Parts: sequence; structure tokens; C-alpha cells
Amino acid sequence: MDLDDALRTTAAVREFTDDPLTDETLYRILDSARFAPSGGNRQGSRVIVVRDAETREALVALTEPGARRYVAQATAGEQPWSSVRPSEVDEDTIAATEVPARFTQPIRTAAAVLVVCVDLSLVAATDAELDRVGVVAGGSVFPFAWNILLAANAEGFGGTLTTVAVAEEPGLKELLGIPATYAVACVIPLGVPVKRITKLSRRPVEEIATLGRFDGPPLTR
Repeated sequence: MDLDDALRTTAAVREFTDDPLTDETLYRILDSARFAPSGGNRQGSRVIVVRDAETREALVALTEPGARRYVAQATAGEQPWSSVRPSEVDEDTIAATEVPARFTQPIRTAAAVLVVCVDLSLVAATDAELDRVGVVAGGSVFPFAWNILLAANAEGFGGTLTTVAVAEEPGLKELLGIPATYAVACVIPLGVPVKRITKLSRRPVEEIATLGRFDGPPLTR
């Protein structure tokens, strides 16, 4: 698979076959993914590979609270988990909301589940003192997480980068023995896709790139 194909066909995969993901294949995937850039090349990412059913069910339980809030807010017409607009959905409504299987089944059915972490003592969070949610520290871990999905695609596997379980990070740390200085960045279920996606729909360049200023003219060919 060439780079352009990998970039244009790496989809969010949530339905998997029963095919296994061997340690040997997973090693190859991570062996390629580890070349992702990180701040100062400090390489603070870590991956925990979860295979056993008991730990998966614990991950499902930790995923459900964040997913429940996500669905309740989306149903109310809000942007879920927005850091900009406070939610008006009350806790009783959230508690009564059912969690769709798409949030939990991938954890149960994937050939392996990866929990990706980053050592915050090794990242330069240059936005830490700004009056908004921090995003800069993710630059030292999410390129690695995305490389995992690209490398998995090249091996015939797929997955999706999920974050709703991170809302319950203390529970994740206790479950998996994650040290205090580490943050959980995402959970990635990996497996052989039931359906291979060959064409993705995305906004054109003209809608995402402008010249000179945010309100400048669009970049065109």
C-alpha cells in the first residue's frame, strides 16, 4: 500500500471479523508507528495491549459514563462534551440515556485493544496557562496513535481512535497500573474490518485552508 492510498483509505473501523491479530503482526504495526514525531523527540508514548475478556469488560464499564453523556447531549442538539458551550442537559437525563453498542462493542469484539498513553513530564504543554482546554500536549502522542491506524491499514487491519473512556481516567489508571505522570490519550480497538472502506468523504481543501488569515481567501489549485 502506498502512502496516498493509506492516507485516503484509513477509516474509523468499529466492526471486526473473528480473525486474530497476532503479537508478531501487532509488533510490526507498532514498529512502524513508533517513528511518529514527538516534541523534542522525547518519545513519551506508551501502549498497553489488552486482550483478555475481563479487562475488556472493565474498559466497557469505564467507557459507558462518557458515552452516555455524549449521546444525551447529542440527542439534545448540543455539541457533545463541548469545552466552549456549557451543556444544559441535566444529570437525570444523562443517567437515563442508553449507550449505543457502537461505543462498547468494538472493545469486546476487536482482536486487540490498545490503550495509548503519554508521559506528561516529557511534553511541553505551551498552552497550559491559556484560558481554554489544552490541546498542545496531544502533539506528542496523537501522531503516534494515527501512525498505528495507518500501519494497521497497511497490514489489512483497522480500528478507531476513541476517547470517551478518558473521562474516567482515574479508573483507567487503577485498572491498568498507569503511573501518575501519564495521561491516557485514547483507546484503539484493532481487528480485521468486516467491510473494507475504499472511499472516504471529507471536506475539500478549499473549506479547510485559507491564505494569510483565518478569514482569508481559500487555498485553491
